[in-house]
Amino acid sequence: MSKTVHLKDLKVKDYKETWDYQTDLLQETVTIKVDNRRNNLKQNTKNYFLFVEHPHVYTLGKSGDLAHLLLNEKQLAEKGATFYKINRGGDITYHGPGQIVGYPILDLENFFTDIHKYLRLLEETIILTIAEYGLKGERSEGESGVWLDVGTPFARKICAMGIRSSRWVTMHGFALNVNTNLGYFDHIIPCGIRGKAVASMEAELGRKLDLEEVKTKILKHFKALFEVKEFVG
Repeated sequence: MSKTVHLKDLKVKDYKETWDYQTDLLQETVTIKVDNRRNNLKQNTKNYFLFVEHPHVYTLGKSGDLAHLLLNEKQLAEKGATFYKINRGGDITYHGPGQIVGYPILDLENFFTDIHKYLRLLEETIILTIAEYGLKGERSEGESGVWLDVGTPFARKICAMGIRSSRWVTMHGFALNVNTNLGYFDHIIPCGIRGKAVASMEAELGRKLDLEEVKTKILKHFKALFEVKEFVG
């Protein structure tokens, strides 16, 4: 069992290229696990954490409703955005500049075999991170991700989450709105939830934030919560 995590910051990268890369890393890990079981081996699996910032893109989860995308192909092109139907959980969301996207590709057998706990710790990572900026992040019952002002008419989501797992290996992850242009969310029903708004750290705090600083805080809390031994390049 290895609790070392390989950290890779992909900077700005196309969604499909990143999705393919995640898939390759997951399949590489799953192959090792299958070999271990078949041949009674004890090869260690690797854990990864990818940071990325995507160009404008809308993604629809495997159980999502295409009607929640409010743009046609021509309108997508006019907005400079792309669209993908993908294999994570959840409905529709937006990724774009100024947003920190994190994709942990973890072999949960190196940590704990509990998907519910995994999602709660991802949420807690973001809750603790934004708390350092004076923002009170909360969970909303029956809805994934991190929210502000839960239980009020002003409830709004600041961080979306959606994952996939295979043989306890995770992919996809979270998208934290930092300096995100929230206008792009007007073209979808975010996460398929009508009547709920979205938020960004910039909009809440009235200033742009340093993305690298926020990433550092995310990693600090992720390391503590998941009891990561170390991050390596």
